[in-house]
Amino acid sequence: MFEGFTLEYVDVGEVALRVRHGGHGLPVVLLHGHPRTHTTWHRVARRLADSFFVVCPDLRGYRQSTLPPDALEHAQSSKRAMAGDAVALMRHLGHERCAAVGHDRGSLVAFRAAMDHPRVVTRLVVMDGLPVVEHLERLNEAFVRAWWHWWFFGQTEKPAERVINLDPRPSRSHLPRARKAGTISQTDPWARSVIATPVRIRH
Repeated sequence: MFEGFTLEYVDVGEVALRVRHGGHGLPVVLLHGHPRTHTTWHRVARRLADSFFVVCPDLRGYRQSTLPPDALEHAQSSKRAMAGDAVALMRHLGHERCAAVGHDRGSLVAFRAAMDHPRVVTRLVVMDGLPVVEHLERLNEAFVRAWWHWWFFGQTEKPAERVINLDPRPSRSHLPRARKAGTISQTDPWARSVIATPVRIRH
């Protein structure tokens, strides 16, 4: 895996990123999604390395890349912070400009990099990702019930751990079946918590 690539840890300021890089040609940074790491790119990276200098970091907070302490509005884990890491990483490796490719959460990081650093990002590839506002504006009941776990992230109060620890068994049996069916009973304590807890949406 990643034959011919160099593995190192790069200090980019707030964090140190685990990164693999290799190849020859124009630079491109590949940004993984959640809950993956840079190794998700191992087959793609080898092929691209024939024509590009390929950089594959673990995003901050993932695997062996570090994460600063919690900041106001959780800014330490924002896509803007991760995009800044990618730009700083490429500069550390000697590249003032590069293409950015993102998948899933990484697509939001790549998009943020292109928006915040338009003179740095020469090309942008977004895979399996929409701006968060698009997800929120297209919500309906079927989506909310199928993706019940999303709403733990946006709650101003945080009951997720308490609810999960009440009975771990539903996470392995009841809930996967409910997700597949697209429904969760409102009598289920997990569903009641998700439905009843206030959610604050930030734009």
